[in-house]
Amino acid sequence: MARPAKLRVAVSDPAQWIGERERARMLAPKLRALADETRLMLILLIAQRPRTVKELQEATGLSQTLVSHHLAPLREQGLIEAIPKGRSNQYVMCCQTLAEPLRMFASLAAMDPETVAACLQPEADQAGTVQNA
Repeated sequence: MARPAKLRVAVSDPAQWIGERERARMLAPKLRALADETRLMLILLIAQRPRTVKELQEATGLSQTLVSHHLAPLREQGLIEAIPKGRSNQYVMCCQTLAEPLRMFASLAAMDPETVAACLQPEADQAGTVQNA
């Protein structure tokens, strides 16, 4: 049997076709969905690997109802999707390109105060002058 041809999809940079105000308007609901500590914990678990509600319950200690309640806004914002697996759904990241930046962003909270302070210091360029971010 012949293998189907792979589709190549080119994704353009949204900055080329919409302004900053529109990008912010589109991003705000997604960030609101992530701003809840429980939803952020769930999406970080899903970013590690696809998970069922039962697996998320076991990992968090939350009830099935509460897990499902918190997954709904993440699904509504297109951050995760439910893939039917037998009698349950497996939740996956909308795209794996989102998983790594999300994990990296979450790791900032785990940094010690000295590391965070170092990140906030302006860097010196090669000529020795300070660059402002």
